[in-house]
Amino acid sequence: MAARNTARKRAFQILFEGDQRGVDVLTVLADWVRHSRTDTRQPPVSEFTMELVEGYAQYEQRIDELLAQYSVGWTLDRMPVVDRNILRLGAYELIWVDGTPDAVVIDEAVELAKEFSTDESPSFINGLLGRLKELKPGLRRA
Repeated sequence: MAARNTARKRAFQILFEGDQRGVDVLTVLADWVRHSRTDTRQPPVSEFTMELVEGYAQYEQRIDELLAQYSVGWTLDRMPVVDRNILRLGAYELIWVDGTPDAVVIDEAVELAKEFSTDESPSFINGLLGRLKELKPGLRRA
């Protein structure tokens, strides 16, 4: 369980870095993998981290549409960068990854918000991902 938690945290960091630098997340992922293979001080990038980042990249546009549509009072650009990327990762895993229970996905996203964001962020993330969970059956369209 701790390995998947670490993998999610790394996937979030990759999404965050890509957003901050204005670089495609797959490019950032490739950089992380390359660094982990050439520098023994860098931790390896797990298969699950790669799955999460690559999966997010596949549905990036749809995920941003959903977040923009269902976040009440917030545009994607106005969201804190940390929250936006936690939501992106959580939305991908919630909607397109069948192997993880929905409650675990939401709980992990809330925990990331507690660790990396503001005091208000966990409830915002919990609420928005909870709404997506309710609508999940109709959200998978390509």
